[in-house]
Parts: sequence; structure tokens; C-alpha cells
Amino acid sequence: MKLTKAEEEIMQILWEIEPCLVTDIIKHMGTPDTPHSTISSIVRILERKGYVDHKAYGRTHEYFSVVKKEDYSKNRLNKFVRDYFDGSPKQLVSFLVREKEIDREELSQYLEEMDDE
Repeated sequence: MKLTKAEEEIMQILWEIEPCLVTDIIKHMGTPDTPHSTISSIVRILERKGYVDHKAYGRTHEYFSVVKKEDYSKNRLNKFVRDYFDGSPKQLVSFLVREKEIDREELSQYLEEMDDE
């Protein structure tokens, strides 16, 4: 399930600092004027979508991710490749080389590094 930009921003923070409180998320966002209720609502939506869960300590809720960042990234990248490159990673790499986002030498280095792993 695709996340909105705001949901994804909060997930990025959760993956980085979890477990955390809503106030921790707000502090980490760098926008202290963001209403607590707004972030709390987004976190609850993420919980309903199955991305986040919480532990309750009285009225305080500590949130943590249920979906790993790597799993989410893999899913999004696979969808991107399917939607824009006919499901072909080769077409994606060719596009990146053509658009000079990566040069052939860098690509060779990446492939060598992957072979070493």
C-alpha cells in the first residue's frame, strides 16, 4: 500500500529513531510548530494501515514500525520499475546511464562490489 508524502516522512523518522513518542517525531521533523494532533492522526493512520504499532504506558503511546524500511523500499522500487520500465531493471539502468545519472565506470564498480558480497 502506497503511503502519502506525510506518512512516508513520518515513517522515515520512525525507522531512524524508533521507538518514539509523537513529541519525538515532531522534534525530529524540525518543524516544532506542527500541531501534535496532526502528527498523532498520521501515526494512527499508519497504524491502521499496518505500518506502525504502539505500546501504551498509561496515556502515553510509544510507537515503532512494523514494516521494515528495507521491505518498504524494495516494494516501492519494484513497483516503480514495473510502472515506468516495463518491469525491467535493465531498462532502469540503461535510463540512468543515458541520463548521465550514473556513468559506466560507476556501474562497473557497483557490479564488482556486489560480486564481492
